[in-house]
Amino acid sequence: MAARMHKRTAAITILCAVTAVAAHAQWHNYPAAGIPRTKDGKPNLSARTPRAANGKPDLSGVWTTDGSPPGEVDRLFPGISDLAVPGDDPRSFNKFFLNVFADDKNEDVPIKPEALPTFLERAKSQGKDNPTSHCLPAGIPMGDLLPVPRRFIQLPSMLVILYEGMNPQRVIHMDGRKHVLEQPAWLGYSIGRWEGDTLVADTRGFNDRSWLDAFGHPRTEAMHIVERFTRRDFGHIDVEMTFEDPGAYTKPFSIRFTQTLTPDTDLIESVCAENEKDRQHLDAK
Repeated sequence: MAARMHKRTAAITILCAVTAVAAHAQWHNYPAAGIPRTKDGKPNLSARTPRAANGKPDLSGVWTTDGSPPGEVDRLFPGISDLAVPGDDPRSFNKFFLNVFADDKNEDVPIKPEALPTFLERAKSQGKDNPTSHCLPAGIPMGDLLPVPRRFIQLPSMLVILYEGMNPQRVIHMDGRKHVLEQPAWLGYSIGRWEGDTLVADTRGFNDRSWLDAFGHPRTEAMHIVERFTRRDFGHIDVEMTFEDPGAYTKPFSIRFTQTLTPDTDLIESVCAENEKDRQHLDAK
């Protein structure tokens, strides 16, 4: 697929996600309790990892996915700077939001021939078919790769993830239950377990409607995602996602990224149908 069409597809998807990014607000002047601080009162994000009552790392908090290092998105997607607008610069996004295969050469992308027409059709549509442009969920991993805050609430039997605008709530169940496969869902059905200090989330039961990234890489209902969350200190979580989808890809593949704690803030209500400003302009093209 030509880089120019890729760039255009990514641009449309970014426009459809802009409202969620730009709409973020904060509870001003309300410092969160339990945050270790330096002498000048700033959050000490390098402090020791907090622990829950069971001795495991406590992942609770408001987290935001880190963008790629400066210059990397420019290098991987030449001309992406042309899409920057005040308040929203795709160069600050994580590269895997744009393309989950950002680190791979085109010839190494393990997409199956039968899945390629879906990918090409999405590129041809210039991103207008992305579910987010219709106020539908971004899914996993797209909803986790935007620089939009998410709140983790860790309980003994589950990890609850609340998204600001892009996805409905998500629950990673840790009470021994099995996956639900009879009712495919946007975020699938997640069960979790601890491996040492790493929380492993195993998710199946996806529908095939969400995109993996802004370029439109598809998924099928056979998609299986395993996530590994490791809170290495107070303010940082290392995330590894491994994808296996025999309906669309010839082999498993993985991405790695980091999330940084966003202290002294909280989620603000965001309703896509009220905030969405771009769809009418896309339909006019």
